[in-house]
Amino acid sequence: MLNRRNLFAAAILIAGILPAGAQEKIPVVATFSILADLVKNVGGDRIELASLVGADGDAHVYQPSPNDAKKLIEAKLIFTNGLGFEGWMNRLVKSSGSKAAVIVASKGVKPLKMAAQQGHGHGDLDPHAWQSVANVKLYVANIRDALIAADPVGKDSYENNAAIYLAQLDELERDIKVAILKIPAERRRIITSHDAFGYFKAAYGIDFVAPQGVSTEADVSAKDVARIIRQIKLQKIPAVFMENVSDERLLKQIASESGARIGGELFSDALSAANGPASTYILMMRHNVKQLAAALTS
Repeated sequence: MLNRRNLFAAAILIAGILPAGAQEKIPVVATFSILADLVKNVGGDRIELASLVGADGDAHVYQPSPNDAKKLIEAKLIFTNGLGFEGWMNRLVKSSGSKAAVIVASKGVKPLKMAAQQGHGHGDLDPHAWQSVANVKLYVANIRDALIAADPVGKDSYENNAAIYLAQLDELERDIKVAILKIPAERRRIITSHDAFGYFKAAYGIDFVAPQGVSTEADVSAKDVARIIRQIKLQKIPAVFMENVSDERLLKQIASESGARIGGELFSDALSAANGPASTYILMMRHNVKQLAAALTS
């Protein structure tokens, strides 16, 4: 049993660990690296953030682990993309028994429709809404509001963080539009390994053609490959781009047989590692636009 002296010593120790007025961090989970970066920018120092699918990870084919279930149990908030992107998430939440609030960050986004592709779980919705900066601004607002609801004391902090980040996104969007306008209109088309850039196309006017469907799980037939090669030659598509979450062998085959050049690597569904060129959402978008502009204007 602790005596009075021991209790006093324990109080001194705790005070040394937690400064007066220190706020215990809110445990938060995001499903994949891009979403985690958005949450980090809004949550700042008030949250303890964990991401299920990490850098360069493919959420389409992700297999949750027991450690993921533990993260959900410990979380107060769980942020998902929604739009069918994380086909495994509902099962994981249910099996974990987590009582955390689940927030769909893409709420309010006007989803793009697309033909359902055999082998993925998205249905007819394109889930890659973050490829439009305007959509990400909606993500940020949803993240801010959810954090305020869970942690009202941090309201000023979350609102200030969100305002600063939204201003950075405004600058990013202006820069993207300026860069795309410098690309000749007839050259604004490329080949990518899977159909993750529909929102980018709608927002900024680059035509992306993909031999795979919306998911990296979708199978590619020889007929699809032949069609893409014919299209490259007919439309004089200048470049083929790899993606950080896809097998590059297919695109190398297409480039070899069509004569299109390899334009570089794009980041679609995941950020790069911390020492890579796309370690944050803003850096990812700037990297992608720089790669596109370099390949399509030269």
